[in-house]
Amino acid sequence: MDAPANTLSLAFVESLLADYLRDPASVPPDWHDYFQRMQKDHGVNGRLRLGPTFRPHSIFHANGWTSPGLASGAGGVTVATGDLAVAQTAVRQHRLEQLIRNYRVRGHMIAKLDPLGMPQPQPDELDPAHVGLTEADMDRPFSTPALPGGTMQTLRQILQRLRNTYCRSVGVQFMHIDDLSVRQWLQSRMESTENHIQLSRELQRRILHRLSDAAMFEQFIQRKYIGAKSFSLEGAETLIPLLDLAIEKASGQGIRQMVLAMAHRGRLNVLANIMQKPLADIFAEFEGLHPQQYMGGGDVKYHLGYSHDWTTESGKQVHLSLCFNPSHLEFINPVALGRVRAKQDRVQDAQRQRSMALLIHGDAAFAGEGVIQEILNMSQLPAYFTGGTLHVVVNNQLGFTTSPAQGRSTPYCTDVAKMLQSPIFHVNGEDPEAVMQVVTLAMDFRQHFRRDVIIDMYCFRRRGHNEGDEPAFTQPHLYKAIRSRPAVRDVYLEHLLELGGVSATEAQQFIEDRAHQLETALADVRQGLVMPKPAEPFKAVWADYSGASEASVGDVDTGVAKERLTAMLRDLSVVPEGFAVHRKLEKFLQARRDMAQGKQGVDWTAAEALALGSISTQGIPVRMTGQDVERGTFSQRHAILHDHENDRIYMPLMHLAPGQARIEIANSPLTETGVLGFEYGYSLDTPDGLTLWEAQFGDFVNAAQVIIDQFIASAQDKWNRLSGITLLLPHGFEGQGPEHSSARLERWLVLSAEENIQVVYPTTPAQYFHVLRRQVIRPLRKPLVVLTPKSLLRHERVVSPLDDFAQGAFGRVIPDDQIAKSPEHQIAKSIRRVLLCTGKIYYELLEHREKLQRDDVAIIRIEQLYPFPYESLRGALEPYGDGTQAVWVQEEPRNMGAWPYLAATMACNDLFHRMPLNAVTRAESASPATGSHGAHKLEQDEIISKAFGGK
Repeated sequence: MDAPANTLSLAFVESLLADYLRDPASVPPDWHDYFQRMQKDHGVNGRLRLGPTFRPHSIFHANGWTSPGLASGAGGVTVATGDLAVAQTAVRQHRLEQLIRNYRVRGHMIAKLDPLGMPQPQPDELDPAHVGLTEADMDRPFSTPALPGGTMQTLRQILQRLRNTYCRSVGVQFMHIDDLSVRQWLQSRMESTENHIQLSRELQRRILHRLSDAAMFEQFIQRKYIGAKSFSLEGAETLIPLLDLAIEKASGQGIRQMVLAMAHRGRLNVLANIMQKPLADIFAEFEGLHPQQYMGGGDVKYHLGYSHDWTTESGKQVHLSLCFNPSHLEFINPVALGRVRAKQDRVQDAQRQRSMALLIHGDAAFAGEGVIQEILNMSQLPAYFTGGTLHVVVNNQLGFTTSPAQGRSTPYCTDVAKMLQSPIFHVNGEDPEAVMQVVTLAMDFRQHFRRDVIIDMYCFRRRGHNEGDEPAFTQPHLYKAIRSRPAVRDVYLEHLLELGGVSATEAQQFIEDRAHQLETALADVRQGLVMPKPAEPFKAVWADYSGASEASVGDVDTGVAKERLTAMLRDLSVVPEGFAVHRKLEKFLQARRDMAQGKQGVDWTAAEALALGSISTQGIPVRMTGQDVERGTFSQRHAILHDHENDRIYMPLMHLAPGQARIEIANSPLTETGVLGFEYGYSLDTPDGLTLWEAQFGDFVNAAQVIIDQFIASAQDKWNRLSGITLLLPHGFEGQGPEHSSARLERWLVLSAEENIQVVYPTTPAQYFHVLRRQVIRPLRKPLVVLTPKSLLRHERVVSPLDDFAQGAFGRVIPDDQIAKSPEHQIAKSIRRVLLCTGKIYYELLEHREKLQRDDVAIIRIEQLYPFPYESLRGALEPYGDGTQAVWVQEEPRNMGAWPYLAATMACNDLFHRMPLNAVTRAESASPATGSHGAHKLEQDEIISKAFGGK
């Protein structure tokens, strides 16, 4: 409010006070200090109004304060005219700055993002009146040194620039970023161009061409395959030019490989128009030709992946890989990221500049699937950093039949991404040129700041969830609006025709050319000119590896020379001079020295270190992640040592030989799904390395079941993709309760078929050593599941002599030691009972046999449960006479562990036709184990007793 010349009116002061009480930061600093002191000393608050006797100068002078431009006068408060003008200008300038900030923070809320034009709330803070600026201020000049357009601009000009930048087809959330330099970089890029890109005629024609290709593909599919599921991209066709420009930008920024991942919505269109999968191959899948080729395997067409070498406008090449994906929507994302990291590591791209991921999400899934939060959290962690990912949300504003109001608690589907220090660009998908602007800006941001960036492209889903679905059942109002919308290609064509950027003849030629290609491809398929393609042989980095049966590959020698093992143990016990090891670890290192000298056997963790070290010195890289893997959950590994004085770190495993391959051992965040997915993805591009993931406890693998079911167990059958990922799952019943006992062996065995995975439960350190080395030395590549110990890590009997590491290989079955050493199996003739077991319980059975001195009981260990070693077990049973009682013994309840699988397997095999087989287990249970340590001991004692024929 203005005051008359030479007089600072009471109303003016009251206005400032009202502003102060509403928002202390809204008044100039000198008035802020004045009101703050007055509030403190005189109780001014929201309930106190200034009366007609109020004399600001008296308060100032009485307290010895410096007055903000005030001088005392006989009946009121007077100021010099210049001082008054300065005060009023300062107030208005401050209000303008608040308004500018409001647009940067809230402008996205009134941006025209929705192609359907649905009503949206209008925030008060974007109204100039909200900050005290009126129509009278519209043509008043303001100082704008930090705003493009000149150092002095009128409020009208300023508002126009802000609205153009933040409230047209682009809305941006970026003020949550803490780093001022990042915010200023974004402000400068956006406000200098008013968030609009000037496109050349060539680029406009390219966009139209891409939109035409996308639209024609969908229309063709809908005409030729009425009602067939294709998960149409209609309503979101701008995704195709978006991807086109993103790939071109990436190439210009040095990217040579891109890994893409997406769910089924629009996948066929992306396969045809971005990945350049032959149209005839796509149509052949629709035709369902030669179904016998896919019996028992394969996947639906809109889950398949593809690779393609993209040639850019400048002649550069970018290798594109679109990942296969199940219907579990977002779970492919960590897999794709792991693949990118592996590609970077393969070429020693430590700066993460030559490969990147481009992830395409659905709006409902981005908000609803927890794996999104996991990968965002992982994005800046050293072990999972890939240099920044471009996330594109195809925002259909609908999830199947669920509206946003039922599907999320946030205004935007992307609000979970605000956990990152990255911008979120919301854009109207019916404005392709605005989409091009955000793609350009997003890719530049990713390159400059090495962070993830999000594009939320608002569009709609013209059809139902699939082509046989009726969406108007549940969203009648929404689909009434959708039915009236023209295709985005038609809208953009009209825009270009008005500008003269393209002619109607050119536009029609795009349509006719694509129609001809589509018709020709379909005709070739229906005339039998396109034959089904057999599964492609493995190529590139996979050329030397096999997914065949175990028997076809054969065994390999996994031993390491004893002198080399001794040297490694010595090296593993050495730390740099001056490195202060924690005093409790001195004993740990001394044990390694004693093992090297043969004074004690090699324990489990030393065996692991020898396996990883020997693999690395053979030129094979190793990567191990998981929760607390550096030290080990049970304080057993200590792969990375910390200086007790300054927290410097040292990794003995990386100091075993000159030129050894990389060993990366890193703690993961507290997540299983995202991390296991990442490591599985890493293994897809690292067949020549050992990729391990360790669960903190084997039970926690439960939280990654989708990755296990949809990728690890079934990917070879569905997509012909191999993986050598190794899972280490601590397992064993030791009275630690239901959540710290079982790695759910039964689930792994239920998933086992067609030699898809390997499941082992080794009982000695040497066995563990050999199975890890076998995983990378032989050319077979199958996921390996290792049930690893907890209490046995420090069990005095769980050690192996160095000779066992130097010779032989992994034994799938370990016969009874007594029988094996007996001449012509003489002892076997006295055996009346053969106990079969796997894993930890062997040592309890062994101790009980020694305690009872039962020479009539043999114990056979089955170390590999899948593929089941029938012939090895047959050989181990061969010495025993007909009618000898065979007993399977396990810790797990009867409905868990290996017994359900073995019972079904043995019923179909003659292995025990001459030896009656039964089982000793815990009783059936809904929970793996009791929570009472005392009850656990009673149950365990009962199992051991029954195994030997007791009650």
